[in-house]
Amino acid sequence: MRVARRTVIGSALAAIAAPTVMRLARADAPVTLKLHHFFSSVSSGHDKFLVPWARKVEAEAGGRIRIDVFPSMQLGGAPAQLFDQARNGDVDLVLAAPSLTPGRFPRIEMFELPFVPARRALVSSKALDEFAAANLKDEFREVHAISFSCSDRAVVHANQPIRTIEDVKDMKLHVPTRFAGEAMRVLGAQPVPMPLAQLPPAITQHVIDGCVDPWHVVPPLRLNDLLKTHTEFSDLSLSSTTFVLAMNKDAYDRLPRDLKTAIDNNSGQLAAGMAGAMWDLQAGVVAEMVAERGDTIVTLLPEAVAHWRKATEPTIAIWLKEMKEQKVDGGKLLASARALLAKYANLPEPQPAQTPSPEQEVVTEQPQRPQLKSDATKPDTSSAGTAAPQNTASPAAPSPPPAAAAKPAPPPAPAPHMTVRAPPAPAPVATPAPAAPVVKPIPPSPPAVAAAPPASTPVLPVAKPVPKALDIPL
Repeated sequence: MRVARRTVIGSALAAIAAPTVMRLARADAPVTLKLHHFFSSVSSGHDKFLVPWARKVEAEAGGRIRIDVFPSMQLGGAPAQLFDQARNGDVDLVLAAPSLTPGRFPRIEMFELPFVPARRALVSSKALDEFAAANLKDEFREVHAISFSCSDRAVVHANQPIRTIEDVKDMKLHVPTRFAGEAMRVLGAQPVPMPLAQLPPAITQHVIDGCVDPWHVVPPLRLNDLLKTHTEFSDLSLSSTTFVLAMNKDAYDRLPRDLKTAIDNNSGQLAAGMAGAMWDLQAGVVAEMVAERGDTIVTLLPEAVAHWRKATEPTIAIWLKEMKEQKVDGGKLLASARALLAKYANLPEPQPAQTPSPEQEVVTEQPQRPQLKSDATKPDTSSAGTAAPQNTASPAAPSPPPAAAAKPAPPPAPAPHMTVRAPPAPAPVATPAPAAPVVKPIPPSPPAVAAAPPASTPVLPVAKPVPKALDIPL
């Protein structure tokens, strides 16, 4: 009887304690969130923005949040459905492009109008995020908006130089947004919207003559193998694509206060700056790679861009009319956006992260080598192709002076309204400077020592020739 009574009492105490134990176990388990997007797993959008952002939130939450990132629409659906997936709770977080559902988010589409966004994604992203805080809360009320951002600048990629408005007339050009299409239409071109994956066969089969797309789409689609001239615009961008990093409202509301703080501390301007800097760095890497491979990059200067802005004003008039029909003062919104773009225009250029090279250490046990290679500044090649390595001559084996060659003719005078970035010519071989002093004393026993410059000595870039310029009238 005594044993039975003890068993009953023990069972009762265990039943009472079980919910408490389960609550403690649940409290210790991290909250798992799913982040869904349409970029590939090797893209900069995934690898250099969304994953670092997720890991930053996890770290600041002390490991109590876990964010699983799913690229390439791995959880199903189409890119145009991402916003609804976050709204409905199918996933917790998304990076969505509002332009994929034209007309649904008309106010944010203002940042996709021709020559409204800045040339730099960092400037546009910062301005858009501040603009959204004051003007887009109602438009995105169905989700918890974390941040807003803009893609890198639009470039006209073709197989013929685009220098004037007349050059694009009657061309069939892919466009990423509806207002980019309207801009091409008023310029006399034929806009052709289609999924990005269809661009290579469309170019090969002459369905389109080129595209109006940002630099970051060039490497994954190998567009630089198909289109060899690229036209950019100074100061402003012909087009842009907007993005919203959004969270399901219920998923956010369920979080404890301290975990909400971890999300909030990485929202707004911080996340917008991360995205904008990532796009600018990627654009710079791709443009450099394209130029090194022999393509020509034409940059229209502000005086020439003014003609394109004037010609595309009917596109802005279309948006203003839509706003008026919705009883929204579009002119006031446009003025506010331009003021914010001017506010952030002087932000410093983002700098790539410097990874220390393992060869920047003194070698004391290897025989002398005739040449050292530095890998200190490798660009992101996840979606931008492979950049040519830079070779640094060893100070221990100076090269003999080169044979006499014919003096190259001086380049023609630069055109007043454009610059043309031509493929770089081979750099002349120069006699290397004397070797820098060795940081650590070298024992006399080894016969020879190969030493890299000290870590404090900056690695100077190889001098590039002055780009050629063409005298092209407007």
